Amino acid sequence: MDIKPIRNEQDYQNALDRLEVIFDAKKGTEEGDELEILSILIDRYENENFPIEMPDPIEAIKFRMEQMGMKQKDLAEIVGFKSRVSEVLNKKRKLTLDMIRKLNTTLHIPTEVLIQDY
Repeated sequence: MDIKPIRNEQDYQNALDRLEVIFDAKKGTEEGDELEILSILIDRYENENFPIEMPDPIEAIKFRMEQMGMKQKDLAEIVGFKSRVSEVLNKKRKLTLDMIRKLNTTLHIPTEVLIQDY
């Protein structure tokens, strides 16, 4: 096992290539240990170099509504009046704390996404 830190794109590519070779290694074996350590290093490199930003709160609501086959009237049953839903979805009204709680509970959108400024 020859593992070293991933410091650049070439190290990253080499790590990915090796990961592909040992991907099915059994846990508790030397290759299994290498797989586990390599996965941690790759994950760290990707998080530092390719961060994924959180989605816009309103876009997240629209996306979740689409996934669930919901219409604005369905969302109005969760957060209140249909006109309020329209204002929120058009970014003319901010989400309230109560709306955020209901959207989190009902649509399972993380609060970290919903509390962002938009």
